[in-house]
Amino acid sequence: MSFDEHPLPETHPEARRFSSFEHVQTPRTGRVLARWCGVLALLVLLCGFLPWTQNIRSTGALTTLRPQDRPQTVPSTIAGRILRWRVQEGQLVQRGDTLVEIAEIKDKFFDPELLARTREQLVAKEASLRENGAKAVALGQQQTALRQALKVSLDKARNKVRQTRLKVQSDSAELVAANTDFAIARQQLDRQEKLYQQGLKSLTELEQRRLKFQESTAKRQAVENKLGSSQQELLNARLELLSLSAEYQDKLAKSESDRRSATAYQFDTKGQIAKMRNEYANLSIRDAFYRITAPQDGYVVRALKQGLGEIIKEGEPIVTVMPSHPQLAAELYVRPMDIPLLSVGRKVRLQFDGWPALVFSGWPGTSFGTFGGVVAVIDNIDSQGQYRVLVTPDPEQEPWPKPLRVGSGVYGWALLDDVPIWYELWRQLNGFPPNFVTQPKAPEKTEKAGKKADKADGYAAAEE
Repeated sequence: MSFDEHPLPETHPEARRFSSFEHVQTPRTGRVLARWCGVLALLVLLCGFLPWTQNIRSTGALTTLRPQDRPQTVPSTIAGRILRWRVQEGQLVQRGDTLVEIAEIKDKFFDPELLARTREQLVAKEASLRENGAKAVALGQQQTALRQALKVSLDKARNKVRQTRLKVQSDSAELVAANTDFAIARQQLDRQEKLYQQGLKSLTELEQRRLKFQESTAKRQAVENKLGSSQQELLNARLELLSLSAEYQDKLAKSESDRRSATAYQFDTKGQIAKMRNEYANLSIRDAFYRITAPQDGYVVRALKQGLGEIIKEGEPIVTVMPSHPQLAAELYVRPMDIPLLSVGRKVRLQFDGWPALVFSGWPGTSFGTFGGVVAVIDNIDSQGQYRVLVTPDPEQEPWPKPLRVGSGVYGWALLDDVPIWYELWRQLNGFPPNFVTQPKAPEKTEKAGKKADKADGYAAAEE
C-alpha cells in the first residue's frame, strides 16, 4: 500500500514527521468541474423537454395591403410645357390640390376661346337641326294638302266627265230628233214638188217647203256639230282626269323627295352634332388637364421633372406622391418548402428595422420589441424561387409603431406547432420541415351532430 492510495490526514502523528506532506495537497478542482458538468448536462437534458414553438423565418420589407396606398407617380395626361409649380418636395397635399400647371404646345389648341367658339358652333348646328325639322314638318303638311287637293280635283274631274257624258247623250237624242225632222222635211219636199208639177200647189208653197227643208238640214248639221263638240269635251274630260293623277303624283314625289332630303340632312346634322358634342366634351376635359392635381391625400416625395418651361410628353410621370394614411402590411418571402405550412389567418411575429427588440423565436411570449401580425395574402405563383406573403397587423395584439415607413426592413417568423426542444434540434440536424399544426376535431363533431339533428328533423317531418 502506498501513500497515494491511503493518504494520511494532516492531524496524523506520522504526517508531522515528513515535511513533504506540507507541500502536497489533494486536488479538488477536477471533482468540482465534474460536478458542474454533470449538473449542466442534467439541466440541458431537462431543458430538452421544455416546449418550443416551431416557426418559419423570413425577411422582407414594409409595403401596403391596398394598391392605392403605395407610392404612385402622377403623370401628365396631355403633352405640354411646365408653366408653374404649386408644391415642393415633402409637402402634404390634399386630394384635388394643384401640383403643376402646364401650357399647351399643340397649335390646334392655341386659341384661348376655343371652347367658347366650339360651343357657338354646336348651338348653331342645333338651331339648324331644329329649322330643318320644321321644314320636314312643313313638307309633310304640304303632302297632306296635295293629297287632299288631288282628291278634290279627281272628284271635280269625275263630275265633269259625268256631265259631259250626259251632254253627249242629250246631243245624241237631239241628233236623232233632227234626223227624223230632216227625213220628214225631205219627204214633204218631195210630195210638194210632185203636187207642184201636177199643178196642185203653187210655187210659193213649194218655196216655203224648200225653206223648211233647208232649215231642217241646217238644224241637223248644227246638232251633229254640237254632238261632236260634246264628244270632244268628254274626251278632254277623261284626259284631264287621267292627267290629274300624273300631275299630282309628280308634285307628291317631288315633295316626298324634298322631305327625305330634309330627313337625310337631319340625320347628317345629328351625326355632326354628336361629333361636335364629343369634341366639346373632349375640350372641356382637356381644359382640366392643364392643372395636374393630387389623386389622393399624401406627401410629395419627389419631383421627376425640374424647372419651368420643360416639355413633357403624354403619360410622362411628373411627381411621386406617397399616401398619407397607408394601410401597412409586411411583405415577406417564404421558401417553397415552407409555403404549404402557411394559411390565411396564421399568426406571425414581426421585428422591424430600427426598432429595438430581444427575440426568442421559440418562445414568442418572452420576446421583447416584436409585434403581432396575421397572414392576409399568399401568392399563388413564386417570385424568384420564393413565395410572397402579406402580413397585416393583428387586431388582438399591440398596434404597430406609427413611425414605420414603407420600404423599411422586416424580419418575421410564423408560429407553428409546439414541440420539445430535443425534437426541434433533431429536426434541424436532419433538415426535416416543421410539423403541421393539428386542427381541433371539435368542429367536425359539431358538424356531424348538426347533420344528425337535420336528419332527425327530416324524419320527424316525414312522420308528420
